[in-house]
Amino acid sequence: MRNESEVLAEIGSGLCVLLGVAQGDVAGTAERLAGRVARLRIFENDEGKFDRSVLESGGSALVVSNFTLIADTAKGNRPSFSGAAPPGEAEPLYERFCAALRELDVPVETGVFGARMEVELVNAGPVTIVLEG
Repeated sequence: MRNESEVLAEIGSGLCVLLGVAQGDVAGTAERLAGRVARLRIFENDEGKFDRSVLESGGSALVVSNFTLIADTAKGNRPSFSGAAPPGEAEPLYERFCAALRELDVPVETGVFGARMEVELVNAGPVTIVLEG
């Protein structure tokens, strides 16, 4: 993950977590979601079946704050972001999510909350899953 030309964070094998915080989310939501992310069995075992979590595979998590995930596109052509938590509420929940992953022994790397980041991803799978708290 880059901020302009500086590399701020990088991981090897693991998960790229794009985290959107919605209005009404609380610390318990962040902790529950971190547990689900840590235990989600989406890495292949020796037989090629999804049977390992990021914990079992020895992977890490790159967690990127992304309020645009909360976009409402039900009306018109311009997304509404009114359902996203304001930065002052979202940042502590983003930090709580990252801390909860670390408490579960998942190595976590982050960028800068709210900054424009360039994220480079090699999706070996592809497996892309939406989880809601």
